[in-house]
Amino acid sequence: MAVSLTHYLVVAAILFTIGVAGIILNRKNIIVILMSVELILLSVNINLVAFSSARGDLVGQVFALFILTVAAAEAAIGLAILVTYYRNRGSIAVEDINAMKG
Repeated sequence: MAVSLTHYLVVAAILFTIGVAGIILNRKNIIVILMSVELILLSVNINLVAFSSARGDLVGQVFALFILTVAAAEAAIGLAILVTYYRNRGSIAVEDINAMKG
């Protein structure tokens, strides 16, 4: 049995759904929200690579590589901001971060 484009799209849809559900259902923990955003980006990458492979074009794979690079930088910067915020405030609860709005 060969793995077709439909299989990749189903896996990407499941990952996207889990990511969106993680953001909607868990609004208290900022780490889970960041992980859910990463799942959404991963599902987009799976779609790009799957369609790129199906069309025989490398453009989607190049875009996926750029998205992975940006996602890694986003995760590193986001975690650095959270560590700095935790050192200053002592908490990383989403409600405390919302209090910073001016």
